[in-house]
Amino acid sequence: MPAALPLLLTAAAALIGAGLMAFWFRQSLLPVAAGAAAGALAGGAGSLLFMLPLDYCTFSPESQPIDVALGLGLVAVGMLLLLLPVYWLAGRLRGGWRTLLASDAPPGSFKGWLWPLLLLLPTLAILFLFLYYPALDTLRLATQTSLLGIRGTIFVCVDNFTRLATDRSYLQALGNTALITVMTVGISMALSLLIALAAFQPVKGARLYRTLLIWPYAISPVVAGVIFLLLFNPTGGIINYFLGVVGIEGIRWLNSPTYAPWAVIAASVWKSMGFNILFYIAGLQNVPNDLKEAAAIDGANVFQRFRYIVLPLLSPITFFLLITNTTYAVFETFGTIDYLTPGGGPLQSTETLMYRVYRVGIQNNDLGNGAAQSIILFLLVIALTVFQFRSSGSRVNYGA
Repeated sequence: MPAALPLLLTAAAALIGAGLMAFWFRQSLLPVAAGAAAGALAGGAGSLLFMLPLDYCTFSPESQPIDVALGLGLVAVGMLLLLLPVYWLAGRLRGGWRTLLASDAPPGSFKGWLWPLLLLLPTLAILFLFLYYPALDTLRLATQTSLLGIRGTIFVCVDNFTRLATDRSYLQALGNTALITVMTVGISMALSLLIALAAFQPVKGARLYRTLLIWPYAISPVVAGVIFLLLFNPTGGIINYFLGVVGIEGIRWLNSPTYAPWAVIAASVWKSMGFNILFYIAGLQNVPNDLKEAAAIDGANVFQRFRYIVLPLLSPITFFLLITNTTYAVFETFGTIDYLTPGGGPLQSTETLMYRVYRVGIQNNDLGNGAAQSIILFLLVIALTVFQFRSSGSRVNYGA
């Protein structure tokens, strides 16, 4: 690595930060020179945030293009993390220095941000000790080759991350995760809404009927995997037994890469439907009857009333279930997969990213590689959640 490279990167980051903050301070009618100085300081320091711990290893002569690209990305992220407080400070200073400690809070709440911050310090200390510090330590571990049960580590820069781009088994796990997540969320929410509509009808014994529909939610994913193992067992499973009764040859559900993912999807759908039905029934109880009656008087049929009245008013519930079901499908299907298709199924056909973190980090004792994959999974879930908020959140109707 050239000796002048760290200096050049820091200088470039400082210039970019100075330009961005000078423009923003000018838009905020604040001193441009102060904005340029704050931006230069934040940009330069941000470029060092990740590069100093990594010792600029991503820009070494042996680095591949993907290493250099990842290094530039880390520089950009570090700059963003330190430029955002300057951006926020400029917005607070638009009304003068006195507005820095002021607040737009309604009556009965804190008038500034200093006292709430002081009161939050004990909670923040606990979060740092048990959440943020382990997360930072995971970042450190992801840059090393660390084997469980063996003392000593080897610094490998970002190789644990970049090797995944050409790892076919990792890309297969990514595809498995996408398939299981999309199908579990889509099928579960669609079936739950239909069942909730049927269970909401005024029939005798409706409360008992609804309770029986919800009870699978109380079962753990592990138990769901055991139950569906009895159903889909290729030799003595109940499903193959009934297929044989009607003259259809039994299917090797759990021994086939084609059918094994669908067995996991079926178990995950059944497990999550109780949760979805509970919320959809609660949402249907809040749909005003007068709106449906008025639409019926205007000539709207059952399907039109459902599409234009019931479905829009259920959008907050649907959006909430979309987020929670996605999180469940990514993380909590681990227990179901482990019992239903041990080892990730035939030819890793049911190995998801979460299950792969366990297999690589715990079973194969490769803590560094497992830590890197857990970080990527965490970032993917955050990106997916942000995308859902951006794409679907704006279409949610919170009013009648």
